[in-house]
Amino acid sequence: MLTTRLKRKRRYRMADLLPPVLARIKRLGFKVFLEGAYNLNIFGIRSANRVAGRFDDLLGCAYRESENGPLIVRYWQATTDPGTYWLENPMRAEGTAIYKPGQYRGAYEVGYHNGKYLALTQTGAPVQVYRDGDRDNILDLDESTVMTGYFGVNIHKAGTSSTSVGKWSAGCQVFAREADFDDLMGLVEKQVQHHPTWTKFTYTLLDAWE
Repeated sequence: MLTTRLKRKRRYRMADLLPPVLARIKRLGFKVFLEGAYNLNIFGIRSANRVAGRFDDLLGCAYRESENGPLIVRYWQATTDPGTYWLENPMRAEGTAIYKPGQYRGAYEVGYHNGKYLALTQTGAPVQVYRDGDRDNILDLDESTVMTGYFGVNIHKAGTSSTSVGKWSAGCQVFAREADFDDLMGLVEKQVQHHPTWTKFTYTLLDAWE
């Protein structure tokens, strides 16, 4: 279950052992970043629950703290879905954005979310989203509605310690707790410190574990 990995920090010391989440990303044919310190693998894991409004998903990051150090994997409580408010009151005629699982290379850069604070903004590359336009609280993942583009689906925070998604997400990937978001942004800063030209960040969204 998703909750079994929540708030854990795991280290994997064997050179040939990938953490389960990275092994799954690799099996899907996506890129896994293993070279160097703070070469971040940022990912989300979406719950099988199709009812919106809950922080029942995970955001995570896998990385090394040194060139040959163990892989560290961290998980935080989040939502990868829009909240009920925006599903029932879509901003666009096509419906509210629901992030489509996949890997989006270099899609994120550090920038201001809604002009308020630094977050990961979807300004680096296009992503894909479903469009849910039937104005209920059930997440509809209909392939016929998929759109590709720049939609401002940022990776940001909710409140200090939020329990309901509310208006926090209209398709963004959102941390429930401010402190957890700060943890990720601290890692983002370290990547840029170690690799000044690595200013874009890849995000991989996975469906619930089978």
